[in-house]
Amino acid sequence: MSEQESVATAPRPQGRYIPAVVHDGIAYSAGMTPRHDGVLTVTGVVGRDLDIPRAREAAGVAARNAIAAIAAAVGGTAAISRCLRMSVFVACAPDFRELSAVADGASDVLVECLGVDALPVRSAIGVYALPSGAPVEIELTVAVSA
Repeated sequence: MSEQESVATAPRPQGRYIPAVVHDGIAYSAGMTPRHDGVLTVTGVVGRDLDIPRAREAAGVAARNAIAAIAAAVGGTAAISRCLRMSVFVACAPDFRELSAVADGASDVLVECLGVDALPVRSAIGVYALPSGAPVEIELTVAVSA
């Protein structure tokens, strides 16, 4: 799969921020939700409105957007030398406990786009709500080559 096929177009900010910042060899993405062309592709609360497979898919879309934001800031995915940290926020029902299963959808996309050696440390965090009713939001931190 070519880089263009595996990485989405850099997302447009949905507020007053930029999609990615690069500083001293580290790139940070803004929180990315499952949007395509600025439109949220899925909404709802995981464990109430969405099942795990649909939430994993949404996490994958959000992760692809995070990679795209960073790739746009650094000149392509070839400049990403290592993913360092990924935070996966999941808007979920109070009794939902399968946060890691949802976050695996994002990890799967990192492997698909950047390879298994790019896997970072990861947090999966359950939250009450996310922007625009998104079920997931991804933040990605990567090391980049000069």
